[in-house]
Amino acid sequence: MVLTDIRMPRLDGLEVTRLLAAETRVIVVTTFDLDEYVHTALRDGACGFLLKRSGPALLVEAVRAAMAGDALISPQITVRLLRHLRVPPAAGRPPAESLTDRELEIARLVARGGTNADIAAELTISVGTVKTHVANIQRKIHAPNRVGIAAWAWGAGHMERG
Repeated sequence: MVLTDIRMPRLDGLEVTRLLAAETRVIVVTTFDLDEYVHTALRDGACGFLLKRSGPALLVEAVRAAMAGDALISPQITVRLLRHLRVPPAAGRPPAESLTDRELEIARLVARGGTNADIAAELTISVGTVKTHVANIQRKIHAPNRVGIAAWAWGAGHMERG
């Protein structure tokens, strides 16, 4: 596992990512919120791109996600990328099993970039309950991760409402 920044002495974080990502998991942690950096890092194999202002809890989640073979991108970046993404029709298809009103509400909050803690606080429920709902949503819509939930919510037109 390597944590790198965009600007570093000698090699920048994007070059480090390009050189190492094929053999090790790389997470870029930076203050630079530029789409060009995000796209380059992800294209070159980074399994995470976090803004430093995201805080330590999200960094821990990113490390866990990377170790599990998933990727985690700062919620602020994810929301911006999804708004400009042309989601393929399959991403907007109806779920195999209907989402409850609460699951749909949580899917919208995930798509807006909310962390489990953010969602729990907003809905006055426990983080464990949020995690259960997120897992149920993933299963029902066949999403591999939170980014998949967000892509589905935006693609299915659920973000225009509520």
